[in-house]
Amino acid sequence: MGEKFHAFMFPWFAFGHMIPFLHLANKLAQNGHKVTFLLPKKAQKQLEHHNLFPDSIVFHTLTIPHVDGLPAGAETASDVPLSLEKFLTAAINLTRDQAEAAVRALRPDLIFFDFSHWVPEMAKEHGVKSVMYFVAGAVSMAHSLVPGGEFGVPPPGYPSSKVLFREQDAHALLSFSIYYESLYHRLTTGLMNCDFISLRTCKEVEGKFCDYIESQYQRKVLLTGPMHPEPDNSKTLEARWSHWLSRFEPGSVIYCALGSQISLEKDQFQELCLGMELTGLPFLVAVRPPKGAKTIQEALPEGFEERVKNRGVVWGEWVQQPLILAHPSIGCFVSHCGLGSMWEALVSDCQIVLLPYLSDQVLNTRLMSEELEVSVEVQREKTGWFSKESLSVAITSVMDKDSEVGNRVRRNHARIKEILVSPGLLIGYIDEFIETLQNLVNDPNLE
Repeated sequence: MGEKFHAFMFPWFAFGHMIPFLHLANKLAQNGHKVTFLLPKKAQKQLEHHNLFPDSIVFHTLTIPHVDGLPAGAETASDVPLSLEKFLTAAINLTRDQAEAAVRALRPDLIFFDFSHWVPEMAKEHGVKSVMYFVAGAVSMAHSLVPGGEFGVPPPGYPSSKVLFREQDAHALLSFSIYYESLYHRLTTGLMNCDFISLRTCKEVEGKFCDYIESQYQRKVLLTGPMHPEPDNSKTLEARWSHWLSRFEPGSVIYCALGSQISLEKDQFQELCLGMELTGLPFLVAVRPPKGAKTIQEALPEGFEERVKNRGVVWGEWVQQPLILAHPSIGCFVSHCGLGSMWEALVSDCQIVLLPYLSDQVLNTRLMSEELEVSVEVQREKTGWFSKESLSVAITSVMDKDSEVGNRVRRNHARIKEILVSPGLLIGYIDEFIETLQNLVNDPNLE
């Protein structure tokens, strides 16, 4: 192996970005490299337990300056609603002097970034290579971040006729449109000015989209592999859930989770609960309380708890998702198809039903359901809402042993899972990724 390098990491200050950056930092540290991780003060406590190599990964805290419009004490995206995110962006941009002072003092070889589009320019001034690390998947970048497309419409030469937005995705595009222009500008500027692009994916799942990005941006695209956390055999599922799940037949329980960002409208939350009830199957739903409700209990449909008390649980707090998916009783995973959950679904044995909310989740869903045919998407009305019937139909279509759709997605899923969990796949990607970085750092003529 070549010489060891020192990498800076400067992710967007949202946990859905900082945690994948830290997973990558752990892989670099495991291979003997040094990482300085830039983050806001408050986030350090919440991320420390993800740092598996505290001797090699040093947290370097930045002070988030005051910006008019940003609530006092807000430091990460989870502290502000989407409508105020532009103020957080402005505050993070004002940390440039602090980041530059750290680069000057510590002289890294590389700096990984995503939303802070000024990083490549700053890195060049100090002779540092910049790597744009995009954590949302190759499909999203290929569809929405290659110049030449329009909002919601892919650019020329886009390599799929299936992974596209449709009329019923207006709700997802609307939430994205609020800050699309500013985000598009920041990301494409970063992509055009960085030295290399890296993606948290593998060619077995998103190969043609990675090739398209490489050809359009004329930059080397380095793949880290899926980066789903490897099973931690030291951890066991909480007794509460292992006891409850063990009451049911193998492969019979539906598990539903929609990620940490999604708070449903109360009507849609109730529709979700009623759709689960309608399947007649046991279920565990782990979602945030809906908008306007402090607890899950107060928002449940009338009489629901009594009707499902022996077979259904709706839970409003965090659960150990990978361990739940690995439990033999779980047979179906209803997911929003965020990238982390997408990989967890693919390496599970569950049937997959998808209910996306944000624009990148919609594209991941089309990749899974239309291109790879490993899942079924819940049909929505033109308003973007789904009905309890459409949810129940989607779940039943994959859970019914005699269903043609169910058998097709099961076969395709089993084939892809076998590739993804094959010995050496993950480690092979990381080894090649690190070796490429070492060569780039050590050979100034390599571009």
